[in-house]
Amino acid sequence: MAQAADPREGVRTFSVHARHEDPHRRHMVEERSFEGAAVAFVERWHPVVDADGDVSVLVTDAESGVECCFRVDLEDGETAPCG
Repeated sequence: MAQAADPREGVRTFSVHARHEDPHRRHMVEERSFEGAAVAFVERWHPVVDADGDVSVLVTDAESGVECCFRVDLEDGETAPCG
């Protein structure tokens, strides 16, 4: 009998904070991707929106330390790298 796939497989822990905020205000988010962590952070903690209606967040992989910056469009949830 085949075992069911582990629903937590591929889930990683990320440290996320709004780009304009002190890193000490970061929150831990569990998601499968950097982009997913960025969107989950914005949905849960509602950081301040910029003049374009976007939020910029820094997402760090808790295990590897790799950091990425994303702009999250609040209208459609789309993410793009910070410019």
